[in-house]
Amino acid sequence: MLRPCAQADADQILAVINDGAEAYRGVIPEDCWHEPYMSKSELQRELDAGVRFWCIDDSGPIDAVMGIQNVLDVALIRHAYTRTLGQGKGFGGRLLTHLAVQSDRPILIGTWTSAAWAIRFYEARGFELVTPVEKERLLKRYWTVSERQVAESVVLRSTAS
Repeated sequence: MLRPCAQADADQILAVINDGAEAYRGVIPEDCWHEPYMSKSELQRELDAGVRFWCIDDSGPIDAVMGIQNVLDVALIRHAYTRTLGQGKGFGGRLLTHLAVQSDRPILIGTWTSAAWAIRFYEARGFELVTPVEKERLLKRYWTVSERQVAESVVLRSTAS
């Protein structure tokens, strides 16, 4: 079932994010990886900042999560993860489609430059990479990330925006 997450889902959201983020271990720069990938306090900061998580829990526990956050005049897709055992089942595509339909704003997505699989996933669903100059402008305007993360990231935008 695709549904909005509740505060009671926080531990499962973290479990999905930290399991799914294992794909980045050894792929993103070592100084950008931390253990756990997302802590409980970081998740709470994201929730407090307005990230609304949605999930799919077709097989009992939550299989996949994806957040959306309205910032100024755009919507950001945030923290899109699927449990390792659930990958390839279409959960991410279902969540992305649902969130895109719900939003009346242009949608932006940031991910790691070295995460080629994530970039391909978003491009296959109607998103396009912005230029490096535009990436830097967008990351500084809409996200709160370090200069290091700006350097190691890409931004994709919906071709419908």
